[in-house]
Amino acid sequence: REIYPYIMFAKDKHMDNQTLNYYNANAQKFVEGTVGVDFHITQDRFLAQLEKGASILDFGCGSGRDTKYFLEHGFAVEATDGSAELCKLASEYTGISVKQMLFDELEAVEKYDGIWACASILHLGWADLVVVMRKMVRAVKGEGVIYTSFKYGHFTGERNGRFFTDLDEEGLARLLKEGGGLEVKELWITGDVRPGRGEEKWLNVLLKKRCFR
Repeated sequence: REIYPYIMFAKDKHMDNQTLNYYNANAQKFVEGTVGVDFHITQDRFLAQLEKGASILDFGCGSGRDTKYFLEHGFAVEATDGSAELCKLASEYTGISVKQMLFDELEAVEKYDGIWACASILHLGWADLVVVMRKMVRAVKGEGVIYTSFKYGHFTGERNGRFFTDLDEEGLARLLKEGGGLEVKELWITGDVRPGRGEEKWLNVLLKKRCFR
């Protein structure tokens, strides 16, 4: 279905389960296709916002590629993923215990200096995405920083066995208005870094928690 994501629609448990089932069934293949991808330019752009040793939540860590990079650069990292199979593989790869957790189960309050949600929360429907953005705001400290990314566009629905909410600049502005508490620090568009997929565009954004005084 081709629906602009501003429409508030009910939580689709079937779609949630379908996406998780996809990752559980294709975990090894997914890891093999992502773990070796050089993503250091974006990783470093995020880390530049943080003090050395800062606490990071890798929120939907997938293969654990980014968690491992952050750990190797001296940061304190917690990692979560909704897929039990990806949690197992990421734990083996990173050397830390990756917690199985759905996005809406985040209940931390001012715990992290930064949240890294790389190509992860894009699997939520619009209503759930707004709720999870609010939870992320609550989970970061003071003027904490959040990085997240979405496929560029305004499609909402199933694609290749998974659910996606795509965003462009207008969609992001609407999400931040409804989610509240965040402002854009940096925004940039990139091609997909995986081989043969450079024509796919991504919306990347660094968000800063507003400090109300």
